[in-house]
Amino acid sequence: MAQVRPYRGIDASERSTLRRARFIEAGLDLLTEAPGEPTVRAVCDQAGVAVRYFYESFTDKDDFAAAVFDHVTAGLATTTQAAVAAAPLADQGRAGMANIVHTIAADPRVGRLLFSAQLSNDVVSRKRSESNGFFAMLLGQHAADTLQVPESYRRHAGTHFAVGGVAQTISAWLSHEIDCTPEELIDQLAASLVALSHLAVRR
Repeated sequence: MAQVRPYRGIDASERSTLRRARFIEAGLDLLTEAPGEPTVRAVCDQAGVAVRYFYESFTDKDDFAAAVFDHVTAGLATTTQAAVAAAPLADQGRAGMANIVHTIAADPRVGRLLFSAQLSNDVVSRKRSESNGFFAMLLGQHAADTLQVPESYRRHAGTHFAVGGVAQTISAWLSHEIDCTPEELIDQLAASLVALSHLAVRR
């Protein structure tokens, strides 16, 4: 098999990784700002990468949209779990909410992709439904491991309610239906989670 020589000191595998990163960044722009479904040509133009390289990383537009969503979700989940783990027990709910809100404030595209009700991409809608279940599972684990909330249908219902409520509240904040600072939003979301956990414990 013929060897592929490095180009400007970057080998073929690394160049492929860099191109994929540029596609993901372009997708975050197009999926959250441009109306309708982005075409492969539009994605490549935004990324500044030739069309032939699109299919090096993605099978089609749906696979591309799912990859963008998964990339953003994985990053947010990782940093939120780290923020929660680093905080004292009493402050963990607020630490998680603070990481989410600060991440969105720093890059509103993340918030629009994950929470905005104005997006209509079918793949994004499906991935949101899947991620809501994932975040509800994480919240349920947190409730069991650190808050000692017993296993029950109430805990499951409460975690799904909390995840849906957080998503709707952030969506309203992004669309300016809720007018408050990031810190005020964090306080409100954290207080709501504390109230739900106390209710679950009393039950």
